[in-house]
Amino acid sequence: MPVDRTRLRCLVLFLSVWMLLPLAARAEDEAPEAFVKRVSIDVLESIKADKGMRNGDVNRVMALVDTRIMPNLDFARMTASAVGPAWRQASPEQRTRLQEEFKILLTRTYSGALAQVGDQSVEVKPLRGSADDKELVVRTDVKNGGDVIQMDYRLVKTPGQGSGWKIYNLNVMGVWLVDTYRTQFAQEINAKGLDGLIASLSDRNKSNAKK
Repeated sequence: MPVDRTRLRCLVLFLSVWMLLPLAARAEDEAPEAFVKRVSIDVLESIKADKGMRNGDVNRVMALVDTRIMPNLDFARMTASAVGPAWRQASPEQRTRLQEEFKILLTRTYSGALAQVGDQSVEVKPLRGSADDKELVVRTDVKNGGDVIQMDYRLVKTPGQGSGWKIYNLNVMGVWLVDTYRTQFAQEINAKGLDGLIASLSDRNKSNAKK
């Protein structure tokens, strides 16, 4: 099926924004809408103020991912969902490698799109369901001039130390990030197994690093 280039361009741009969600002190009882609104505004302002990130400086992006972004993501769940049923058979070492390579892939794939960030603004839609739910979707509209792009976040409420809302999936104009990668990863796993997927991700990351 042919790719909708407008949708793909929007997906690349706003996955880049999502990948730069900043870490900030937050109350454990912060409302999910407030969480999404805060991080969305913060990230747009952070990108606008950092010329290096807007120019796609991968080292700056990688450093930010490691120190300020990962605490806001349930990245283990994200990776497990992308890998699919094979995750249950993965060894601890394989799971670690998969998370490492998946993080590098996401960061390098979308870092170059940061230069496209401009005067976007974010409007959070009324929450469907209850803020007492442990998992929910927060829907937003990202406005760029006369264009409005739907961008939804899947959140999970995590208990214990470092508790609060965390993001584990993102939808831009009907395209869920994790679902997209699950389809790609399933083909690799069916053909070459988990070690084959890890090797393929590693090769892709090395190739991207040379560009």
